Formats: sequence, structure tokens, C-alpha cells
Amino acid sequence: MSMIPPSAASLRGAVDLSSLVNRPQPGASAPGAGVAAGGASAAPGGTSGAGGLLQEATDATFTQFIELSNQVPVIVDLRADWAEASVELTALLTRIVTEYAGRLVLVGIDAQNNPQLAQAFQAQSVPTVAALVGGRPVQLFQGAYPEEEVRAVLEQVLQLAAQNGVTGTIDVGPVDPDAVAEPVEEPLPPHHAEAYDAIARGDYAEAIREYQTAIAQNPRDALAVAGLAQVKLLERLQDKSLDEIRSAAAAAPDDLAAQMLVADLDVSGGHIDDAFDRLLTLFPAQDADGKNAVRTRLLELFEVVGNDDPRVSAARRRLTMLLY
Repeated sequence: MSMIPPSAASLRGAVDLSSLVNRPQPGASAPGAGVAAGGASAAPGGTSGAGGLLQEATDATFTQFIELSNQVPVIVDLRADWAEASVELTALLTRIVTEYAGRLVLVGIDAQNNPQLAQAFQAQSVPTVAALVGGRPVQLFQGAYPEEEVRAVLEQVLQLAAQNGVTGTIDVGPVDPDAVAEPVEEPLPPHHAEAYDAIARGDYAEAIREYQTAIAQNPRDALAVAGLAQVKLLERLQDKSLDEIRSAAAAAPDDLAAQMLVADLDVSGGHIDDAFDRLLTLFPAQDADGKNAVRTRLLELFEVVGNDDPRVSAARRRLTMLLY
């Protein structure tokens, strides 16, 4: 896990996110209203039973939370509902932030549908967790981690905030414990559970084997098929930086593997149309093996994004035209 770097203690030289996101749309409510440094205040409008503690943001509304972070630390959860690890971490963050009773705010962001924010926070995969303190971003960690490590990171965020005079709270009033209790979920099938545990450890090869076993036992296991595509994407991007991937592709425009990796990166950051267009543009110039590789990668990415997504439908139609 990437803890807060020592250089972040003063936040000098950090990137100002206000230049990277859109201004709020007219009529948007300001979540920062009712926050007072060092004291209780009226709760801003939220999207959950915990009021202003738990909120959602988009490319169009995020600037409001930059302002809010001047009063109270904002934890940013870039997530995707299709990723089991992301769903699990969101539930954990929700529970922990609620326990802080207004000293932290959790803001959820759909990484795929908000590509500008995904790029601003350098989200190469989901989940990605960052913080905003005094309007400045602080990278925290990517992936799912044990609860005690997540708690340790949030404590560091509060220490960093105190050093920078960000000590406000949000008064959300009494919180009904039942309103924020984690839902009771059906247990995962055995191979799905093993795959999830492997992903949490960063052992993507083992997760791939577990999903492949699940598919061999039940070829109609749609969740396993989607999970396999997702973990293959994570494995391909593992230990690679955004700059490394894009620089390699720019230096070798005819290198099919390098170009397909950029498409992977684009999907992980929510640039779905860019990823599909890149692969579909490459397709006609390839030999038989290359075309098969591009088609296979596209089908995997369709599973990652979701076959009911309109962008997938459009790309699938274009692929069919190229095939026939």
C-alpha cells in the first residue's frame, strides 16, 4: 500500500485539481455549506443515511468538493460496480468514515463514467483511493487492503489535515446504526471467492486460474466470464505506469501489443470510446493472427465494460462490419 509520502506533509508543490475538473453546473448545490472549522454545523445534502458524510461526485460537480476539503478532509473513492474488490472496499470505507462522525467525508466516483477525474487522480485501476486536503490531492492506495491498513492510512490523512489547519467537522446528527450497516450478502461460489481473495493479495495469475476453473465447470457462468476479463486486464497493467505505457505506444505505432496495452489503460481510466476506437482502427491493417488478437482483446474489454453498455453495442456493430 502507498502510504502518504512525507513530502505531502506541507502540500507545497501539489497539483491544484481545480484546473483539471469542470466547474459545477448552474443550480448545483454546494456540499460545503454548513461545514465549520473545528465545530459542528448543519449537514450538507448527502446521498445516504449518513447525510453529508457520504456523497457522490462527477466530472461536472467535483469542484465543490475541492472547496469542501478546505474545511474537512475528503476521501475520494474511484470505483466500479463491476469490480468485486471495489465494491468491498467501498463498503469498508463507508463504515470507517461513518465511525469518524463528521471528521472525514467520503466521495464516491464512478471511474468509467468520469474519465476526467480518473485521469486527474491517475487511476490506472479500480479501486483507487485518494484524499483532498486544503484543495490539494494526496494519492493513498490502489486495490483492496486489510481494514487495519485502511484505518492507518485514514489516520495519516487526519494528521496531515491537522498540520495544514483543516480540522472542521460535519454535524450529521445522530446516525442510525442500521442505516449504515453492511448488507448481508449471499456467499460467493467457491471459485469466485478464491479468485476474489487472490485479487486482494495481488495474485492475478491465481485469480485467473480460479475463474477459468469456474467457467470450465459452468460455461454459462457470466460473472466468472466477466471476472476473468477484469482480472486479465489488471494483470496486463500490473507494475506499469501510465507514462510508460503511453510512451511505448507513441514510440512504436506499429507495435500491436503496445497499442492494445494503451486500450487497456484507457478502459481502466474510463476512456471507453477511445479504447474501442483505437483497436477497431488497428484491426483492418493486421494479418490473420493480428486480427484474431485484436478481436479477442475487444471481446474481453466488452466483458469488462458490460455487454449492455451502449458503447459496447456500438463497437460490436463496427467490429461485425469489419469482419464481414
